[in-house]
Amino acid sequence: MKIKHICFALLFTILFIGCKSNEQTKKNQLNKVSTANTIKIDESKLLNNLKILASDSLEGRGFSKPGNYKAQQLIANEFKRMQLATALDSEYIQKFTTTYVGKRRQRMFPVKGKDKNDANVADTTVVGGNVLSMIKGKLDKVIVITGHHDHLGIRNGKIYNGADDDASGTAAVMAIADYFKDKTPNHTLVFATVDAEEAGMHGSTYLIKNFPLGKENIVLNINMDMISRNDKNELYASGLFHYPQLREPLTKVVSSINLLSGHDNPNDKTTQNWTYSSDHGSFHKEKIPFIYFGVEDHKDYHKDTDTFENINQEFYVEAVKLIIQSIKNYDTYLKTN
Repeated sequence: MKIKHICFALLFTILFIGCKSNEQTKKNQLNKVSTANTIKIDESKLLNNLKILASDSLEGRGFSKPGNYKAQQLIANEFKRMQLATALDSEYIQKFTTTYVGKRRQRMFPVKGKDKNDANVADTTVVGGNVLSMIKGKLDKVIVITGHHDHLGIRNGKIYNGADDDASGTAAVMAIADYFKDKTPNHTLVFATVDAEEAGMHGSTYLIKNFPLGKENIVLNINMDMISRNDKNELYASGLFHYPQLREPLTKVVSSINLLSGHDNPNDKTTQNWTYSSDHGSFHKEKIPFIYFGVEDHKDYHKDTDTFENINQEFYVEAVKLIIQSIKNYDTYLKTN
């Protein structure tokens, strides 16, 4: 019996060490996979909105181009269909202007016959538009949920549809708004699809500086940029290096997707630092906490092959449900913390 006990103890120790080692290799994993997800969304509507945003008819949604303006109106119509409040005085679209000067103007809006570095090209002012809606909460404090609706437009005769980057985040903003439309959250939720991310994050910068409910009332930005495909079934929640107090609500998320943290430590030279890689960076500059949901770059990133046909529909739907869970958790957590 004594020998059996010793053998059992050794076996238990080996198993325990093995489990601890496995946990260490996944130290950044925030959730365990999966039980049945109780979040219900209109999956067909989510996918159809992404498909429309990434269609050739919107010509890649280039900043200040006709296809981009069509996308803005499509999003505004969706918010109107949901009967959401505008967050603005009367319209859903928050217009802004951006002026490109000299060499930068020639890179962004090239003039034929001029070199791309020609500093003598006249300045160009263009009009962009963020699309905003909101759901009034019990508190005046605000959670801002963002994705950028612009992409790269047409280059060398090819349409850059930007299905993952970032029609996926834009369609997710609309789906999340639809989920919360008949609920009363603790925080006021502002849903914003922002413009000109690819052109210098002008839309999110303008939004914060001209935030209709007061910048001081924003307690969190949830940003989504590229959330519809990953071969490893992984989604990152980036930002916890800067805001470690935001970790706990994410540990309570249940999903079949492996939710990881990382890509936010400037001292880690082994991975890309995403702190300023998308519109959450504009919030971080203003010392507003953020969580950025995104996947690592794939082979179609910033290529004309980033199309609806190449997204992973099952992964995308599950990612949106995961993010909704996260928002619900933060809505509860930030009320008392």
